[in-house]
Amino acid sequence: MTSPLIQRLFDEYGYPEVTADTHDEFVNGPGLRVLFFAGDPDRYRETNDVAVVLPELAKAFAGQIHSGVVAASDELALQKRYGFTAWPALVFLRSGGYLGAITGIKNWSEYLEEISKLFTAEVRRPPSIGIPLVGA
Repeated sequence: MTSPLIQRLFDEYGYPEVTADTHDEFVNGPGLRVLFFAGDPDRYRETNDVAVVLPELAKAFAGQIHSGVVAASDELALQKRYGFTAWPALVFLRSGGYLGAITGIKNWSEYLEEISKLFTAEVRRPPSIGIPLVGA
């Protein structure tokens, strides 16, 4: 069962649930796209905080941010595409291209500054979460 604050994103704000099957369609839509990787709210205490902040960020950026909540059943598979290692995470994309990720809860001013930079950022390759190679 999902937390009431995450459920509110669906019920009150109409955010779509993004699955492995709907991922490509969602991230290739117009504007700045944000994937909310909530994780388990019982395990990651900041998840509910981010669930409250996310709609406020959309308001602050005058509807230019389009958010989706990644389905719990597909979070690990999709997380591997984006290389973040801390939960919860907001992954930002434009036209399907990776721009960056913000993990955990931040101060309001940090969110505004980081997201403003992402609007003009170049698409780049997501970081790898692979095992680092060490020379002999």
